[in-house]
Amino acid sequence: MADTEPLQSTVDIGDSNISYLHYKGEGEPLIMLHATGFNPWLWHPIARGLSDTYQIFCPYFCDYREMDPEAGGFHWMLLAEDLVKFCDALNLASPCMVGHSMGGAVITLSAGKFAFSAEKIVLIEPIFLPQDFYNIEMGVQDHPLASKSIKRRNQWQDQNEARTYLRSRPLFKNWDDEMLELYIRYGMVGSDDGGLALACHPYREAALFMGGMGHNPWPTIPAVKCPVLVLEGEHTENKGLIDFRAAADRFPNGAYQQVKDVGHLIPMEAPELTGSIIRSFFAHH
Repeated sequence: MADTEPLQSTVDIGDSNISYLHYKGEGEPLIMLHATGFNPWLWHPIARGLSDTYQIFCPYFCDYREMDPEAGGFHWMLLAEDLVKFCDALNLASPCMVGHSMGGAVITLSAGKFAFSAEKIVLIEPIFLPQDFYNIEMGVQDHPLASKSIKRRNQWQDQNEARTYLRSRPLFKNWDDEMLELYIRYGMVGSDDGGLALACHPYREAALFMGGMGHNPWPTIPAVKCPVLVLEGEHTENKGLIDFRAAADRFPNGAYQQVKDVGHLIPMEAPELTGSIIRSFFAHH
């Protein structure tokens, strides 16, 4: 499937439009939802490999609605509702679903709160913070992730400067080479001065992080009845903060798996292994 390229399209969900990548493979539908601040192209090496078995849809959840990070941000319950509308608009009944980080939490809310019928789900380090966190009122400057993202560097002269900078950062240093190139090509856009800037502006990324505080997902987890696999990176930055085993145990049909030698960004660091885990779980559950 090395030559498989997705179609880039947009769907009207009623009060907004969502762009997405579509891999026109065979078999049942598979939804893949990205992490905060990233984009659908970071599923490409994985989706390309799975498109012999599934028809794959990767929506882009960043800039299709206006949201203020200082006014609650982009509420993940709204994202979950929009994900249901996205599937309805494309007539995707009972799809398999894969979500990374924010995407995993949003999929859980869509399946648990809106009685959306998913066939099987793989959650890659879903953001299920300790329950006490959801009772804390905080502004952007107080949020451990939003406060960093809103100050994120957002200017490079060209791709070479961006590539050198990214490889020097702990977040990106262990990325697969193709994944990093996809991030530079599709995660950045031309800036007014002729350089490059982030496609998902730091302001919007901060709004997404803030939106994750709007609803405690833990009470929703038991309402998700389909088979669910929760993946945790062996070296995740979330160790001690998010209890992924406890989350897996709370799903009525949940399973847990640790992925060796990776951190929170499992798909970016080990795309081939990630695809293999997804394929195996969907085939045997």
